[in-house]
Amino acid sequence: MACKSLKYVFDIHVRLAIMLSVFFVILFSLSTTAQQVPAGTINRKLVVTRHNIKISTIKSDGPTQVGNGHFAYNFDITGMQTFNQSFTTMADWGWHSFPLPAGTTAASFEKTLVNTYGRMVPYDLPNESQKQLSDWVEGNPHKFNLGRIGLLIKKKDGTTAVITDLTHASQNINLWSGIVESSFEVEGHKVKVITVCGDKDILGFKIVSDLLKDGRLSVFVEFPYAAKGSVGNGSDYDSPLAHQTEMLTKGSNTIVFKRIVDSTKYSVACKWTGSTRVIKEKAHRYLILAKTGSTQAEYVFNFSSTSADYNVPTFALLQLQSDSRWPAFWKSGAAVDLSESKDQRWFELERRIVLSQYDMMINAGGNYPPGESGLVTNNWYNRFHYEMYWWHEAHYALWDRWDILDRSLHVYADNLKRSEDRAKSQGYEGARWPKCTGPNGTEWPHPIHAWLIWQQPHPIFFADLDYRAHPNKNTLLKWRDIVGASADFMASYAHYDSVRNKFVLGPPLYVVSENNDPKTTINPMFELAYWRFGLATAQKWFADLKLPENPKWKSVQENLAPMPVQDGLYVSWENIQNMWTKYNYEHPGLTGAFGMLPGNGVDTGIMDKTFKKVQSVWRYDGMWGWDFGLLAMTAARLGRPDDAVNILLDKSPKFGFDEHGYIGGGNPYPYFPSNGSLLYAVAMMTAGWDGDKGVKEPGWPTDGSWKIKWESLKKAP
Repeated sequence: MACKSLKYVFDIHVRLAIMLSVFFVILFSLSTTAQQVPAGTINRKLVVTRHNIKISTIKSDGPTQVGNGHFAYNFDITGMQTFNQSFTTMADWGWHSFPLPAGTTAASFEKTLVNTYGRMVPYDLPNESQKQLSDWVEGNPHKFNLGRIGLLIKKKDGTTAVITDLTHASQNINLWSGIVESSFEVEGHKVKVITVCGDKDILGFKIVSDLLKDGRLSVFVEFPYAAKGSVGNGSDYDSPLAHQTEMLTKGSNTIVFKRIVDSTKYSVACKWTGSTRVIKEKAHRYLILAKTGSTQAEYVFNFSSTSADYNVPTFALLQLQSDSRWPAFWKSGAAVDLSESKDQRWFELERRIVLSQYDMMINAGGNYPPGESGLVTNNWYNRFHYEMYWWHEAHYALWDRWDILDRSLHVYADNLKRSEDRAKSQGYEGARWPKCTGPNGTEWPHPIHAWLIWQQPHPIFFADLDYRAHPNKNTLLKWRDIVGASADFMASYAHYDSVRNKFVLGPPLYVVSENNDPKTTINPMFELAYWRFGLATAQKWFADLKLPENPKWKSVQENLAPMPVQDGLYVSWENIQNMWTKYNYEHPGLTGAFGMLPGNGVDTGIMDKTFKKVQSVWRYDGMWGWDFGLLAMTAARLGRPDDAVNILLDKSPKFGFDEHGYIGGGNPYPYFPSNGSLLYAVAMMTAGWDGDKGVKEPGWPTDGSWKIKWESLKKAP
């Protein structure tokens, strides 16, 4: 009997030990679904190269790109701009303006007076009494195509090959090196092209084919005039008399094209290997013909916004530069590895993350904020949008690549005086930042541009990101005037309503979603939250500088109208009618008050119910790409990590990452704010945010389905 009792006790202990072991195994597996690792731990090259782009179709919606952030070359399956006239060569300096209408100046454009709380305020609106000048101010400046470089392929019968003559076409984009290899056959003859971009605005091509030896393969260069219209590739090939191209010969294997396009001047120097001759095929189009005897040739094109640079480097040097610059980029900043996840969707999400980094480095890594289609094509004249600047580049701060973001932040200092003048002319204090502009800060006359306001706190947010990366007095001083001017405008813009004893926003104003009546809309949800965040941050900024408190900032922040609520849910703006049936499309900006923003003035219980309502009724195919990152951040802050991940993997065409990582879906294509939103959301979900209660990787599920290894990501505010 004693033996049986002892055996029973022993069995109980064994079972208990097994149960405890299983419990701790499960607990350990849950606690290690994500892991921050020391810098240098992740095999970054493996992560990047497993998503190298391989294309075998002869036609693709979007171009392949090489570039360096300031300059980009967009091309087809041949490795050049052979068959697609819509593909461009663009630079962040490549701006053009058409001549002004006769007898006018830009300064003579007259703004429109609109009653704003009893004051007649001048706004940048289209002016029918000055229609020609109004249209000119709208359309200038704009980006344009700097030139087209492609292959001219002759068939046996002497006719020019078309794209359907290509067989066995393939293209490999090596993301780690930024070098692209393309190959195809024409009538059984193989052609190989290596395409590369140097550190400067220089392109290199290495072409290998026996068609060179036979004199059936040559390179053409063609220069278009700048095109009118807010959308397009910035190219007009049908106006040869409107611009000038002069070809100068500099030695036996170098030529320079000097370009004059109205007031824009630039040059393109070309150097090649081997023996060739150059002929002018027609105005602005030239053929570089290889002489017989060689099966390979190298061509280098140096684009310059200043005087021509005749010292064109070799193709080998460009290849070396790219093979150094891109690995340095990938090794810098943060990294994420999802390959140990059990959820089989890890590969697609990681692909989106990697391709977004490549695309954003090329298209949103320059000296100015990018247009929404980057250096691929023109949308909205390729002018940059101050409200989209955050979505294009804020992610660099969280990915520990501050140096890239810092390249373009000068636009706030550059345009401070003009923005102060704008505010003063309207009877406000501080600086009213534009909505859509080029380097000169001139606003495009348009109701949305005149009355959009959510770009106003952005510089305060950027300043906060800067201080988080560089917490010193120099940073405080660097941003002092910009933070102060931004907050001054925000405080003076808010109108005091004596009846409710609150400060209100609007009218007139356009909300984030731009689908409201600007002349009746008041107190939009997202803007109220952003005003609270911006004014609170500005007060802390000046307190850290030991400067006197600004009572107006504090008064407005503490006495802003409450967030609009209907039937226990937040709504996009106060007194909105039929919110969930009529306005359930475009940007769900109200959710960004607790997602992109930390939630100043937000009741998280109401926001949670609102988020669920958005998920159930919002028309995702009526959104824009950056809305998915916006929603994922809200889901993460609300403690809904499964929703956050599912949103970032949504299959809506508005968030469909094609083979290049581009997104369109009926919106401008490509639409790069989408890629930026993904990167910011992933960083925030992984590294966390202020107030995340120390939860590790708070935006990811803890059921063991996702294992995230990460390095060097930074917390979000």
